[in-house]
Amino acid sequence: MADIAAGEMTPPKPAIVLVEPQLGDNIGMVARAMANFGLSDLRLVTPRDGWPNERARATASKADHVIDAARVYDDLASAIADLNFVLATTARQRDGHKEVLGPVEACQRIGTLGEGGSRSGILFGRERWGLENEEIGQADAIVTFPVDPAFASLNIAQAVLLMAYELSRGRSAQTNFSAPEREPAQKQVLNAMFDWLEPALDQRGYFRTEQKKPKMMENLRAVLTRPGFSADEIAVLRGVFTALDRFRPRKTQSEGDDR
Repeated sequence: MADIAAGEMTPPKPAIVLVEPQLGDNIGMVARAMANFGLSDLRLVTPRDGWPNERARATASKADHVIDAARVYDDLASAIADLNFVLATTARQRDGHKEVLGPVEACQRIGTLGEGGSRSGILFGRERWGLENEEIGQADAIVTFPVDPAFASLNIAQAVLLMAYELSRGRSAQTNFSAPEREPAQKQVLNAMFDWLEPALDQRGYFRTEQKKPKMMENLRAVLTRPGFSADEIAVLRGVFTALDRFRPRKTQSEGDDR
């Protein structure tokens, strides 16, 4: 087998994103689990007890490099803005359109995307109730663990350890040929489309009522994030939406609403 060429890029390792973690001890144990398997990109979304946190450092058991490099964000969208592919962990079935993966398949997907240069992240929720549906809506797919349904809850450090272990088991099997390289767009590009699309749909009565708007927007986000569109594909979609709106015959006020 040929040696790896000098200067060849190492595939980027995924970020571990903790959404509103409640205890510094758990953050420290997550950092320790990450260090066990060579992960270092820890992102915290509004940790309850603030940051830095000495309890986190104490329980990290010398994984100081992970603690020192940890970044804090005010919201989830900011924490994942530079990522191309995001997995959301959950122990219970959710109402939505997300693809559901097991940990082995999920880590193989991350490995394959990483070989193409894409950056991935894995979301973990609060200790007491996990991730909200709106937060899962910002991910590309769900990953869940094959645990006993009668006792499905995992400590976040345990969940991180399981994913980190699967990631460490190596790259996915190579094939003789593959599809053309296609890098999913960064989340900030996707979010910009939704920021533009939501008011445009609102102005045209798509949401029907304000009460239905959050759920309809959540479903729309789920449908449009599932394919993992590239930045070029998102630009095409925005062009199509704009053209349809520009050339669509508009009703006059006197014509009313015939729905």
